[in-house]
Amino acid sequence: MNTDQVQGQWEQMKGKAKRIWAELTDDDFLAAQGSLEKLYGLIQQRYGDSKEEIKRKLDRATMP
Repeated sequence: MNTDQVQGQWEQMKGKAKRIWAELTDDDFLAAQGSLEKLYGLIQQRYGDSKEEIKRKLDRATMP
């Protein structure tokens, strides 16, 4: 397991915490942000890519 994979696990925990806090405070923006961070963390843990590299790949995939 490399450091990017460990960072991915951390991103997942941060995302889950943000989503839970958002539910408690009814903050929809924070909930969406937490879901996105959890997604980055899952991809990072599985493939070992850096968060910046994942963002670039997702941006390229969503651009027409």
